[in-house]
Amino acid sequence: MKIAAGAIVGGGAGIIALSNTFKPEYQPLEEPRKLEYNNTKTSWEYHPLEPAVSAESAYKNYDSGSCMYATFKSIIFQLAEKYGEPYSSFPFHMMKYGHGGIGGFGTICGALNGAAAAIGLFVTEKAMQDSLITGLFKWYEETSLPEFRPQLAILDFTPPSTMSNSTLCHASNTKWGKEAGYKINSDERKERCRRLTSDVASRVTVGLNEYFGNTFVTSGHENESTRTCMTCHSDSGKLSNTSGKMGCPSCHTESVGHKVFAKAHYKLMKAK
Repeated sequence: MKIAAGAIVGGGAGIIALSNTFKPEYQPLEEPRKLEYNNTKTSWEYHPLEPAVSAESAYKNYDSGSCMYATFKSIIFQLAEKYGEPYSSFPFHMMKYGHGGIGGFGTICGALNGAAAAIGLFVTEKAMQDSLITGLFKWYEETSLPEFRPQLAILDFTPPSTMSNSTLCHASNTKWGKEAGYKINSDERKERCRRLTSDVASRVTVGLNEYFGNTFVTSGHENESTRTCMTCHSDSGKLSNTSGKMGCPSCHTESVGHKVFAKAHYKLMKAK
């Protein structure tokens, strides 16, 4: 038995040593950097807003059109009240499509979709849009939400906060429901999303205020799982078979075989 146990321990140590020997060079960590505001004139000019007002507005508008609608309207309607056109003519009803991860398909969180739409409306450069969206989406993945507490609650229930580790509606809701103990069709889950929408509305307002105030600094934290996976699987890796920034574990699990042999296999394989 001692010999067998020693063989197992020795074999395990050998596998770990082999794995570390063939460890690939991971993609470098993303460092924080200040975005330089480019004052490109458009008819959709952004004006600084109060994040707390955006949060309360999103909470109150949620039941009229769900998450995407409430997030987007919380920003644009404030501007419409203060400045009139063109904000007051925006067809807000179009944003209702984003509910439930786009028409109930459970894909991208509607609150994030609405926030990204607001960024796209006011920020004209694609690279700047990407930086703002990346910061917002990383925050959503890695923050325990909801945090928002309404002045007057629609449902007398304080939802437990959980970290979604995903920007997908179905993954975020399923994880919350499992940890909090509520069904997906419950009033408690709806209140969770109602408050979560407020958190996102507040956060994107902060981001827009900082960007147009020329003080926005990008997120320096890189999702470790994404960084590890993309070392091999992104367009800069040998496999070059996928792209993305969101966390991987919410949808993908790593097999024992992959953990043991992937690094050595990758080191020895030829690039495609």
